Formats: sequence, C-alpha cells, structure tokens
Amino acid sequence: MTKTFKKGDKVEWDTSQGKTHGTVEKKLTSETHIKKHKVAASKDNPEYLVKSAKSGKEAAHKPQELRKTS
Repeated sequence: MTKTFKKGDKVEWDTSQGKTHGTVEKKLTSETHIKKHKVAASKDNPEYLVKSAKSGKEAAHKPQELRKTS
C-alpha cells in the first residue's frame, strides 16, 4: 500500500547528512520542474513537494521516502 500525505503534514526523510524534517506543500501528479530538475510524477506514481524546516528549500520526494512525524 502506498503512503499518502496531505498539505501541512509534518514529515521526515533521510539525507546523506542525517534525518531532515519538513512540511508537505502539495501532491505532485504530473511532470514538474523544480530548479531545472525534472520530477517525473504521475497519477500512478505521485511524489510530494516538501519544504525543509531547516533550509526552507523545496524538493520532491517519493512517498516511500517520507515518514509522518507529530
């Protein structure tokens, strides 16, 4: 079963520097570009736009990379 998130959900994910926390901004269901990076999201393979709490930067993540936090 695929994880689902909604706008405003607090999440964490792993990076090469350790765990990072942020907030889900929106669900991506079509091809999108974030700072020249192509995000190959689709309705069958969605990704989530997440804003980092530490840096304020946005990035797309696959649902299996994210974990809800409180």
